[in-house]
Amino acid sequence: MSMGAELGSESAGVQFDLNGEPVEAISDPATRLTSVLRDEMGLKGTKVGCDAGDCGACTVLVDGDAVCACMTPLAQVEDRQVTTVEGLSDKGAMNHLQRAFLDHGAAQCGICTPGMLMAATALLAGEDSPTEQQVQDALGGVLCRCTGYRRIIDAVMDAGTRIEGRGKIVGAAIPRIDGVPKVLGTDRFGDDVASQDALLVRVIRSPFHSADFKLGDLDAFVDATPGLVAALTAADIPGENRFGVIAPFADQPVFAADGHARFKGEAVAALVGERQALLDLDLADVPVKWTEREPAMTLAAASAAEPLHESRPGNILVEGFVARGDVDHALREAVFVVQDHFTTAYVEHAYIEPEAGAAFLRDDGRIEIQACTQAPHMDREAVATIMAVAEDQIVVTPTAVGGGFGSKIDVSVQPILALAVHRTGQACRICYTRPESMRSTTKRHPASMQVMIGADADGLVTCLRFDGEFDTGAYASWGPTVANRVPVHASGPYLTPTYRAHTAAIHTNGPVSGAFRGFGVPQAAIAQETLYDRLADACGIDRLDFRLKNALRDGHPTVTGQTFERGVGIQACLTALQDPWLRARDEARAWNAAHESSPLRRGVGLGTCWYGCGNTSLPNPSTIRAGVLPDGRLRLHQGAVDIGQGSNTVITQIFAEALGVPTDDIELFIGDTDVTPDAGKTSASRQTFVSGKAAMKAGHALREALLRHGNVSAGADISLREGQIILRDKGAERSLDPGALPVDQDGFVFQVQETYDPPTTPLDDNGQGEPYALYGYGAQLVELTVDQSLGTVQLLCITAAHDVGRAINPQLVQGQIEGGIAQGIGMALMEDYRPGRTENLHDYLIPTIGDVPEIRSIIVEVPDGEGPFGAKGLGEHVLIPTAPAILNAIRDATGAIVRDTPATPDRVLSAIRAVGN
Repeated sequence: MSMGAELGSESAGVQFDLNGEPVEAISDPATRLTSVLRDEMGLKGTKVGCDAGDCGACTVLVDGDAVCACMTPLAQVEDRQVTTVEGLSDKGAMNHLQRAFLDHGAAQCGICTPGMLMAATALLAGEDSPTEQQVQDALGGVLCRCTGYRRIIDAVMDAGTRIEGRGKIVGAAIPRIDGVPKVLGTDRFGDDVASQDALLVRVIRSPFHSADFKLGDLDAFVDATPGLVAALTAADIPGENRFGVIAPFADQPVFAADGHARFKGEAVAALVGERQALLDLDLADVPVKWTEREPAMTLAAASAAEPLHESRPGNILVEGFVARGDVDHALREAVFVVQDHFTTAYVEHAYIEPEAGAAFLRDDGRIEIQACTQAPHMDREAVATIMAVAEDQIVVTPTAVGGGFGSKIDVSVQPILALAVHRTGQACRICYTRPESMRSTTKRHPASMQVMIGADADGLVTCLRFDGEFDTGAYASWGPTVANRVPVHASGPYLTPTYRAHTAAIHTNGPVSGAFRGFGVPQAAIAQETLYDRLADACGIDRLDFRLKNALRDGHPTVTGQTFERGVGIQACLTALQDPWLRARDEARAWNAAHESSPLRRGVGLGTCWYGCGNTSLPNPSTIRAGVLPDGRLRLHQGAVDIGQGSNTVITQIFAEALGVPTDDIELFIGDTDVTPDAGKTSASRQTFVSGKAAMKAGHALREALLRHGNVSAGADISLREGQIILRDKGAERSLDPGALPVDQDGFVFQVQETYDPPTTPLDDNGQGEPYALYGYGAQLVELTVDQSLGTVQLLCITAAHDVGRAINPQLVQGQIEGGIAQGIGMALMEDYRPGRTENLHDYLIPTIGDVPEIRSIIVEVPDGEGPFGAKGLGEHVLIPTAPAILNAIRDATGAIVRDTPATPDRVLSAIRAVGN
């Protein structure tokens, strides 16, 4: 790149203005503008999510118009003005739109934020006060998987208006602490961290769902191909060629080694070389001989097929079971019984950031991996096993994560990068393409569920029987967790005296199914909640009243026999919906009566949830370190990876509250696995609860240490001033000089490290015990319209009441509610991953900004004494009620029962016709 006067008439490059400065690009004129901006100009703020114009993360302005840079060749910007997200700020200071995004919480993970900002900038250049519809039209080409879009709409409509009066610590809606880099476009994601000279890695994957293969002479192929450096196969793995998130079930190879690929997209080898050489290479030219085999793609086919793994007859990975009483007898005695069979589809995580990272050799010979991950310490353990080295020989540094939702707990690029560095001795990088990401990474488990529920003459639920099979794909991943968590939750948050739930995780040749926001509970809730509506009708009881009548209360036993003396919040959530329910029900009835001749029918539906926070009956510790540095700074080592949910902010707020200082006084240090303790994986709605509790303990411990050293009372105030720690107690002031104190081996003058592990007990043979230390609760109300002639559904409004115990940061709570609802909408109405067919963001549909209706959030606070300041987890709960509430609203509008999700127009129309027949 050359600037200004360096541009000469003899130049052969393409000249254009970039963020107000003249530049010259020497790339081929056909090169994608994204590549020019990111690789030649070094502007990483423009993100690449698909390279197909589907996601809009790469949106930039060309002469003021928003365009997808991935679909714009360099030649098209010659002599034109290009503006990227880096051009919005003034010397690193946020402009009014970026400030609005920060203030409104419109940036969660941040990967789509640059694209959203650029599209909004184009809109605001011609319209100072846009309507909501104008915002939706302008930003409709940019996908977001985290926010649910409502915060983004508010930010664009309120650009230039500051939000003031947020308060100070716990309970305050402070902007996210890590938010400024997200809105400036300077946050470093997995594909942003590699050095310019890093070698590129590309993976050879199976094109078939099941196939035998034989690798040709890859070394000869490398030698004959200019720019290639090495080929990697199973033979290059020094240690164990397997990984998995649950050690006893670890079964997935880094590279298939037995000459058989078990799913489409399974890795069999990789090539390492110069970037352009590998980008130009057609992977079909790599010498691999494939022999396709007949795959078992369904649960039914898998039960009759040869086992994918010899040690798992019947293709059964694991079974789960919870039982309480004689359910068959209770069903025979019940006055009212409802039953049905339900299926759900594969759901793709569809985070906008594909898996990416880089690795290199440190000066001490250790391998450092920088990658997008939800579990850096788990990554380190897995890679060390694969590389046959001690864990301390691997360092994992988490980059910013552009969405995870569970899938980025499993390793993906990490071991491949480590092997590439080990083999070549050079820095290496990798970034999956969008189709590669969708083929090779985990999905939500498809489910097949048969459920029966009984009630007595008074409308009290007496029993529930649940039988479910979950398609875990070719390898285990989180299949055992799904099989064990679902039986605990399949009753819903209701008193169910007699109960039996049996589940099985079944292997097929489908993609690996793993963790996805709820670990199987959203699937089970579809069955339970839709049957609850039908049971309420059979009992002649209002659907909300029926739920209130049967909802768990303090002191009630759950289906595992566990009782909670406080903190059971489902009653409060349902009560919060009483007025909205009555209003929406009456409005829908009145509208339908006034439009009897119209094919449009309005309906309202309810859904509820409960969700155990943390691992199921397993150790689940988090550790937080903090201390005072010699220059007086307060440093918090925080290893709970923030994937957009806000843990960096929430855990800092909890720590600051416990210590007794403002969050502005805390230096958040994320670091790597060398210096930041293990705060556990970011999943299971555990970080606010578990890591937050560890942070609270650390804050209290550091406070006690400071007050004890200063010889002041427990009620003293702590503040920082010019490198000094000021202690004020009963009108007196004392100053501590950290610079005069001895420094420990970690560079602190005061240091604390605290661990918290929730108290749980194992489940016995009947699933009885205490699987979780606390649960979160929620209830949602959906209002919609169904076109009975087309089967289409238009969402009008969703009201969501969620019990979070204590809202540490209400804005982040609302953001999680809205984002979870958006994913629930997708699961209910459109998302259906078909292996081999929907491997991009054009064929696989996720909700756009126009698909998410008004969302009214009601934050319910029923504190639980086990949580930090009473707080509970939230991230997964918020998705669970949405799909069943939508299905219940469709039935309310039309009488149609949709048993198979997603409820696409053809399925809705078929269900409507079934009612007529």
